[in-house]
Amino acid sequence: MELKLKQSSELGSIVYQQPAHRNMSHEDEDYHAQDAITPAVKSAGVTGFAGTFIASIQASLTRRNIGALGAFTQYGGTIATFTAMGGFYEFFKTASANLRQENDSVNEAIGGFFGGSVVGMRARSIPAVLGYGASLSIILAAFTYTGGKLNGYRQDPGVDEYERKEALRANKRRPIGETLSELGEGRGVYGPGYEQRRKERLRERYGIEVQSS
Repeated sequence: MELKLKQSSELGSIVYQQPAHRNMSHEDEDYHAQDAITPAVKSAGVTGFAGTFIASIQASLTRRNIGALGAFTQYGGTIATFTAMGGFYEFFKTASANLRQENDSVNEAIGGFFGGSVVGMRARSIPAVLGYGASLSIILAAFTYTGGKLNGYRQDPGVDEYERKEALRANKRRPIGETLSELGEGRGVYGPGYEQRRKERLRERYGIEVQSS
């Protein structure tokens, strides 16, 4: 997709045409199979570290003395849940992409379901497994579908973000003639030939001849 700029002869401004919204998939590119094991191990390590941190907080808030290794002996289930959740999510997401030969939000939904279902397993209830899995699946799929960024959806990865913003800024900029007709000249807003008109006004009103510098 290309950044399309069009020059308007009537307004003298640049018009930016935004590309059509589409799912974040690379349908026009060749898919390359990915290793599912290594990313899963790395993801499990990251979420396992987060689980260890949370388990440490739980241990520190316990009223009774559980010892230095209480985070592992008493709250090891929290660490195991976080570790399995990250590993399951990354493995099934990558495996789904390899089987479907596509990178899109569907893979996130599948990985999110299996990752969320791990949390429900602690409740030992089928509704909890399905509920946690479906919730995380919907959240991750929606986040990926809308661009996978907290600061907004990026329209086209092939377009430089600075150039896109400059085009939008130029498109919204009001013509100088319209601004001068409403506000007049001065206060930092001057039209072409301002210095010449200023000299003529000074000469007509006060008889002062301003020499050109």
